[in-house]
Amino acid sequence: MNAFATSLGAVLRLQQLPAHLPTILLSFLFFTAVQSLLGPWSWRLLGKEREWAAITAADPSLAHRKRKELHNWSTHVTSLTHSLLILPLAFSRLHLPALAADPAFGWAHGVGPVLAVACGYFLWDALDSILYFQDVGFVVHGLACLAIYAMAFKPFLAYYGPRFLLWELSTPFLNIHYFLDKLSLTGSRWQLLNGASLLGAFFGARIVYGGVMSVEFFRTLRAVADALPTSFLVVYGVGNVVLNLLNWVWFFKMISALRRRFQNPERAPRNAVKVPQLQNGGVPKKDE
Repeated sequence: MNAFATSLGAVLRLQQLPAHLPTILLSFLFFTAVQSLLGPWSWRLLGKEREWAAITAADPSLAHRKRKELHNWSTHVTSLTHSLLILPLAFSRLHLPALAADPAFGWAHGVGPVLAVACGYFLWDALDSILYFQDVGFVVHGLACLAIYAMAFKPFLAYYGPRFLLWELSTPFLNIHYFLDKLSLTGSRWQLLNGASLLGAFFGARIVYGGVMSVEFFRTLRAVADALPTSFLVVYGVGNVVLNLLNWVWFFKMISALRRRFQNPERAPRNAVKVPQLQNGGVPKKDE
């Protein structure tokens, strides 16, 4: 492993990568295990397996839909797990003197594990978004984040790594919103409270704070542009712009989705399947 990590770091010109490659791989395996084990376990614990057993008994052709719903559920469980893990780590690395002294090329040992955990997660995220393609935005987001955090091991712009990871402040509320939908709490007071928290956290963390940090980020990038390969300028410059644009797109989509739910609380999400009303020990009504 050490020889492989050293060789990979040399080929990619990422000096700090070899010491943290094992953490990246362990992080990737951890989030894969969360998706494969914790996701299905929570699905069964919260009664989704029983609901879908009734649905597929009434209409066996929906078995493929059950698999998709389970995958989406497990993906949200993994996303929630990452956000709850990475946020405390990112907050704890905001005030490292070595990084503050040189935001462009500074390095501190403490930032490496945080970047490695993030890389492992975004490696999982990018692969999952490609294998189970739903939206090009998710693929672009996963690949861009993976590239940006991995290239920080040069070291380059590691100062900004923990700061941009604070974008994840909105992620727990986003996943809770999804779970409330799937647990038949669409339009409830809980979803209203969570929706307000989601919009506030997303706007504050990604739009306002993210915008301020992006301006500072581009100032740093411009100051050292002459010392950088063109590939770094392209990945970081274009990547940051794309991620900020995606934040604005997703923000307006969330506003639209929340408006639909609370203008018509009885309306189910577009991707929901009506769960049959159960009677007589769990037998679906024939007219459902």
